[in-house]
Amino acid sequence: MLILTCPFCGPRNEQEFVCAGEAADRPAQPQGLDEAAWADYLYNRDNPDAPVHERWWHLHGCRAWLRVQRDPHTQAILDCSAQGQP
Repeated sequence: MLILTCPFCGPRNEQEFVCAGEAADRPAQPQGLDEAAWADYLYNRDNPDAPVHERWWHLHGCRAWLRVQRDPHTQAILDCSAQGQP
């Protein structure tokens, strides 16, 4: 079981959160992308053999969106920061 430290609510069980997957950076020039580039942005992820950045939503708490850095090998939470006000 993971314990995520919400910046607004403190340490909480992972069951209070919803994982929205890898946090992908938006394209710098979205109007210049063709369909193949959009499909790549929307559906393909890197799946690195290293810590990943994910977006988590504190559904059963303050309802804030968090950016979480997690090590997929050990499931350790390395960093947890807010992406806006709750």
